[in-house]
Amino acid sequence: MKIAIVGAGAIGGSIAAALDRAGHQVELAARGDNLVAIRQSGIRLTGAWGDHVAHVTAHEQLTRRPELALVCTKAQDARAAITANADLLRGLPVVIVQNGLEALDTARAALPEATWIGALALYATSYLSPGEVTVTTSGPTYLGTGAGPVGSAALAAASTLAQGIPAQAIGNFRGAQWTKLIVNQVNAMPAITGLSAQQTLAHPRLNPVISASMREAVRTGFARKIHYGSVQGLNNALLRVFAVAPVRLGGALPRLMGRRMGGTPNPGSTLQSIRRGQPTEIDYLNGAVVAEARQLGRHAPVNQALTDLVHRVERSGEFVAPDEVVAVVAAAVAADARS
Repeated sequence: MKIAIVGAGAIGGSIAAALDRAGHQVELAARGDNLVAIRQSGIRLTGAWGDHVAHVTAHEQLTRRPELALVCTKAQDARAAITANADLLRGLPVVIVQNGLEALDTARAALPEATWIGALALYATSYLSPGEVTVTTSGPTYLGTGAGPVGSAALAAASTLAQGIPAQAIGNFRGAQWTKLIVNQVNAMPAITGLSAQQTLAHPRLNPVISASMREAVRTGFARKIHYGSVQGLNNALLRVFAVAPVRLGGALPRLMGRRMGGTPNPGSTLQSIRRGQPTEIDYLNGAVVAEARQLGRHAPVNQALTDLVHRVERSGEFVAPDEVVAVVAAAVAADARS
């Protein structure tokens, strides 16, 4: 099948290489040094999905009309990428693989004439250097279209993707997006401190902060009447217990998440962006919790503080010591309580 992938970072690159290995004709839309490297040497995939060098067609924009397309850019780049390739995507099934809650709404607004399918990548992958990606922890990719049952478009797209990667269509995709948002609470702290996700989740002072940010996010989702989907060991029942558990007990959940990541240090996508000097998706992760809480007339001071700290690191290029992180978050919570 002719498959187009817009965005060739860790997620787009790993999917492109896996689909190439499965025998599909893959065209990539990539940029900068990554585009140059892919044209010269292909995409080198290593890690949990095995080793493969994919020699795929690559340009700054798509040049041929595919049968299935995927958009794998960062959330903040999605609208521009869709618009730039709209003529070749119009009328097609298009899978948008992104973190956060806004992916499908953004895609449908940018190109209403496509059949949009959301996707959540539940594996961990790192962009090592231009043209090189490694899957550090294997996992599935879930596809869906909203809060309802599984649709035919998601089923068809999942069937194609499953030829190269673990993929399946699910119902209640909206609930799964919210659960993935909770999982992605682990991304901010590595970006702030420069430590791996496993290190921050096990850290005696940082673990309670991550637990508090997760609790804020979970409670916000319940206030939005979300029924959480089952993602990476988390589900609606477990998260309901977590939302009311004492902070000390609640810290066990992020520690368990860290252990499930395995021994390979996981930087998380946000720290990877920091290391490349690129804007992060933090406004679509912790920032999304803040925005959702605000719509309800609620506050999310822990998530706001973590969002602000990530932006501070983006601007300065300097990581923040754990003790300072704890102090900044505590001050934000205290200020919110006084307001």
